[in-house]
Amino acid sequence: MKTRFFVPLIFLLFPILAASQGDPAFNGKWVVVPQASHDIALFASMSVEFSQQPSGVTLLQKWGGARFFMDSLALKLGGVTNTVAIHQRVWPSNVFMGLMMPVNGSRQIKASWEQQGKVLKLDESYSIHGSQGMSPIHATHLYELSSDKETLTYTVNRSTRTTGPPVKYILKKAGYRESYYIRLEDNWQVQGKLGTQAFLISLQGLANIDAPRLYLLYPDNWDFTYVNSVFNFYKEKKNFTFTELRTPQAALQALKKHVQGYVVWDKSVRTSLIVAFTVAGLERSVVVSEDLIPMMESAGLKPVADFRGKFTGQTDAQIYQWAYDQYFARCNKDYIIWLGGEHGTVMKPGVADFGVAKQVFFNDLSSRETDTVEYRLAKKILSQMNPMAMVMGWHSYAKDLEREHVKLTSSFGLRVEGLNTLPNVSFASQVPVTPGFKFTNNHHLVPGKDYTPEKKVYVTCIQTDGIGLGAWLKPGRGEIPYAWEVLMNYVWMAPAMAEYFYTMATPNDYFIGCLSGPGYMYPKAVPPKLLPPLIAEAKKDMDVLDLDVFEIMDYSEGATVEGNPDLTRDIVDAYYKGMPNAIGFVNGYAPAFTFTSKDGKPFISFDYYLASEPSEADAAADLEELAKINSKRPYFLLVHVREYSDVKRVKGIFGRLGSDFEVVPLDVFLKLAGKAPTFEERFLERKKN
Repeated sequence: MKTRFFVPLIFLLFPILAASQGDPAFNGKWVVVPQASHDIALFASMSVEFSQQPSGVTLLQKWGGARFFMDSLALKLGGVTNTVAIHQRVWPSNVFMGLMMPVNGSRQIKASWEQQGKVLKLDESYSIHGSQGMSPIHATHLYELSSDKETLTYTVNRSTRTTGPPVKYILKKAGYRESYYIRLEDNWQVQGKLGTQAFLISLQGLANIDAPRLYLLYPDNWDFTYVNSVFNFYKEKKNFTFTELRTPQAALQALKKHVQGYVVWDKSVRTSLIVAFTVAGLERSVVVSEDLIPMMESAGLKPVADFRGKFTGQTDAQIYQWAYDQYFARCNKDYIIWLGGEHGTVMKPGVADFGVAKQVFFNDLSSRETDTVEYRLAKKILSQMNPMAMVMGWHSYAKDLEREHVKLTSSFGLRVEGLNTLPNVSFASQVPVTPGFKFTNNHHLVPGKDYTPEKKVYVTCIQTDGIGLGAWLKPGRGEIPYAWEVLMNYVWMAPAMAEYFYTMATPNDYFIGCLSGPGYMYPKAVPPKLLPPLIAEAKKDMDVLDLDVFEIMDYSEGATVEGNPDLTRDIVDAYYKGMPNAIGFVNGYAPAFTFTSKDGKPFISFDYYLASEPSEADAAADLEELAKINSKRPYFLLVHVREYSDVKRVKGIFGRLGSDFEVVPLDVFLKLAGKAPTFEERFLERKKN
């Protein structure tokens, strides 16, 4: 049964006094953002519709949905007292309080525009009926338009409410930031649920081409641990309203208008799905396995390509050569996706939504030189990408190594943004930072303060592999000074994601730029003429993100330990020249051996790599032993912490160190090291021909 309460629209004829005009952005319907607003009790929702006249304003305020109360006001401006008759006893502010409006009574309301039309103010007086009889109330209602005109803050100040939090509601324009979400299962088997998962990821890419319409909630064990936390951030800080889609059929029904067809991949040829993602972007179609075709036909969609049996018996090299010949010319040359990572019977194509949205070429070609056919095609494709193009996704764990993949991409001056599991980028790329928000790092250096080191061991740490894969949401963050590698491309590719991390940071969380450039690359593999512009691009991101320390890593010459992670003097000089505002540089992943200092700005390599396996006692003993071997004081011990460790564990290790150790923030560490660089200057020396 629907219960409806009406207060008739009152049109009042009073002499018109001088009245300012409201901002035209007020006009239209605004809906409450429940999670950011005062409790509405029974009605659960509220909306306000504004319409302005030369000397008045009309408000249509609705509390509730199917069960609702409507309050319609047509108010004259300019100091006029509007008398509004009361026809219903409902007091909508809180129907669970024993208060009722006096039927056949009236309210007196004065309306005025203030702050150059950015605020509508209503001064209201009436009497309310409580269990002890009538009591007078004076209320001030303020409807304030935000500077970006995207939200409206509605505040109610009542003379009878003098304690507790303010009665405040946040409203947004009807239809604004109203999105869907759906939960993905933890099943990525080719013969399992991958068909459904891939369909939903491709649907997400199509739906989010020009607006953030669909967010995917990944399983809790997904590589990027922030998926659910960011979802709440969008609701609580970005005023998104999400409607859950519970089935693939419901998702297709809700977002069908963004789909132009479907492409069928062959479950017996895993690579056919990777090619299907390319077609999906170009033809604005979803990818489906054979079992989902009936759902497509029921929706009235037509096939644009069918790869069943198409690639049977073919090698990846043959399949990708065909795909290159058919599609590459039409693909976006600013982005390309290596849909690698897991292999065999599993695929985790989390990044594919962004690739579909951007119409990129998908592949997982080998970057290993001995895989001559695939390697040759990979080189050909990369050579045709635009300067500084993004190589997203990840190399195939079955074909080559990370260092081989990044070396190859770097040789063309391109930058990697991993992984294949990177989720929801098509959504995040559509959400800007809050207007007026400024990225502010937690700097610890005090201008004018003397930073002369004492004769002790200074230790500081940096978490590996960016924020998203690490310990950001795990125990201990904020308890000790800690540095985090920022994925700097978030500043333009997923700006609200960067805002999410910055707004959560504690004073002990310090951000640094990485990794070797505006994305992951190896500077020794980059052609020398291409390195300065890449560094310049990275500097731009650092300036926006308020970063003054930069991290470099290069495994283009072999493995973590057996290879050569060190840098030549020319490369180090290029970073000093290209980032003059940096207070210092760090180098390596595991320990590396390049050290120098210029004008008090040190270039320091990691002296210790904290893996996740050693006990706290063993790790502490390692650090103590390093301090004995490096006996000159001060000693500057830079630690790289594997992302699987949490800050609580690191704090426990540091707590075991002797009294001659001092844990300091990274920027303080670098300032002290620049003042007394006790490390031996060392560069990679090349033999001259």
